[in-house]
Amino acid sequence: MPQGPLACRQKLLIRITDCVWAVCLFFLLLKGLQIFNAFPTLHVGKEPGFDHDNAILEIGAVESAGKLRGVTRVLGIELETTGFLGLSRGEVRAFPPALTIPFKISLATGRSINFFFASVLVITLTLWLAGNGSLRQMKPAPADLSALPRDIANYARLRFHHKESYGPLRKLSYALVRFLALPLMILTGLAISPAFNAAASFLLNLFGKRQTARTLHFPTMVAQIGFFVVHLAMILLAGPLNEMRLILTGWYCVDGEGDA
Repeated sequence: MPQGPLACRQKLLIRITDCVWAVCLFFLLLKGLQIFNAFPTLHVGKEPGFDHDNAILEIGAVESAGKLRGVTRVLGIELETTGFLGLSRGEVRAFPPALTIPFKISLATGRSINFFFASVLVITLTLWLAGNGSLRQMKPAPADLSALPRDIANYARLRFHHKESYGPLRKLSYALVRFLALPLMILTGLAISPAFNAAASFLLNLFGKRQTARTLHFPTMVAQIGFFVVHLAMILLAGPLNEMRLILTGWYCVDGEGDA
């Protein structure tokens, strides 16, 4: 455990909502992949169909020389993905069972799980905004823009500074995730929900109909997962004991005079 001055950086409410957010994200990802398996194609446009060649992502299987092989097409570029995407263990499905909840393709079950964890996520985000002590720390200041290149260079060289307040890069990444990617994921999820369309059909028009909303929903989910993976990597690299103390207690060991 590092020694030095301690600073209380996170309230109990913020720590709880961060943990709940991570759990919700985990189940929403595996549920989302299961729902994607029911229609493993992403389109841009008002509708897909025989007369609309507007797919930007397709995951499936094709028969070649009497054998099935998994194929993933991204913007028309075909990739061989047998054994993982499109075809795994002889079964034709976009994502393998190990990456989905439930394991079997069940659109109704997937949507039920989605609705539950999405509802918890919205409540969690509301509580997180209410505990705005952390929100003030994340608000970028004009001085952060000039300090951002130096902060990026320090992270690239794994030179971490343990301060009471967030650095420019951390403020920017948190702001993009919490105020852009997460709300966009929620809104596009509501736009492709048949139950919600009856109450607020304007969302479909806002995102260019269901297929485009579905296509926007997928990369925002991937961005959330990418942020979470990088976040875990930074915890391990910046000093896991100090970071775990922050997560569990809210107290953080900051750099003393001349420390880096």
